[in-house]
Amino acid sequence: MEKKPLVSVSMPNYNQAKYISDAILGVLSQQADFDIELIVSDDCSPDHTESIVQNIIHTHPNGKWIRYVKHDKNKGAIPNFEWTISQAKGRYIAVCEGDDYWTDPLKLQKQIDFLENNPEYSISFHKVKEVSTSGEEQHTILNSPETEQTLTIEDLAKGNCIHTPSVVFRKNIEILPEWLPYSPIGDYPLHMLNAEFGLIKYFPEEMAAYRIGDGMWSSQTRAFQLVNTLFALKLLITHFKQNENVKKILSEQSNFLMDELTQIQKVQIDFAPEKAAYNLSLKKLFVILIRKLRYSLKR
Repeated sequence: MEKKPLVSVSMPNYNQAKYISDAILGVLSQQADFDIELIVSDDCSPDHTESIVQNIIHTHPNGKWIRYVKHDKNKGAIPNFEWTISQAKGRYIAVCEGDDYWTDPLKLQKQIDFLENNPEYSISFHKVKEVSTSGEEQHTILNSPETEQTLTIEDLAKGNCIHTPSVVFRKNIEILPEWLPYSPIGDYPLHMLNAEFGLIKYFPEEMAAYRIGDGMWSSQTRAFQLVNTLFALKLLITHFKQNENVKKILSEQSNFLMDELTQIQKVQIDFAPEKAAYNLSLKKLFVILIRKLRYSLKR
């Protein structure tokens, strides 16, 4: 009988040949007293990702950890992410997208030890280093605390504070909700779903790097980030309709972001590549949001 890994690492990727080696090697460098599998899900990339992955599989001492799949047709970012989660064999799931990477070889051991010893917790995450596409350190997205913290689902409902390459969670859900592939954001809804099952632990140690400016999310303008977040929040509010407290907090977050979207028109952007997107009329942005909502509700 095949021995199941304790931890499955989800690595969805598309066209990230220039980063994929760093992402994979960060996982294969993990020193742990349990078995690990790495699910590298290549969403029909036209670049040479496959040759890089195959070389690592055949030359790295831990290459056998890798389960590499190249899809025949492009699934899209969120369905590809969801597919990797559904394929996980482990009792725990970690995430490292193809343009991010882990920096601490004891990352998984530390997080798994905590979750194994504290069954009331469902999720653990930690501080990350934000880097540019060239590898230079940035400070643009999250202001991470310097002390350990315990969070609840209500805290998370106020806004996503979890960087994707930092998270490890229990495999609480065997079948993901039907609406998840239609969300324009994959990680935050998944964190909210997992937070239904227990507490959330934050560690202030920096154990991974999040790359800014080349990924699906960080390369978007703020206006489109807001539209996508509002759509994801609508789906979450519907999902949590029986939990009045969580629903209320999610609605408050949605109202706050809607106000920010309204103010976007008043912001003057000096950088030419951004200008066109920011100057889209608010009406057009609302049309995008409404179309997404109607499509989802018809499913």
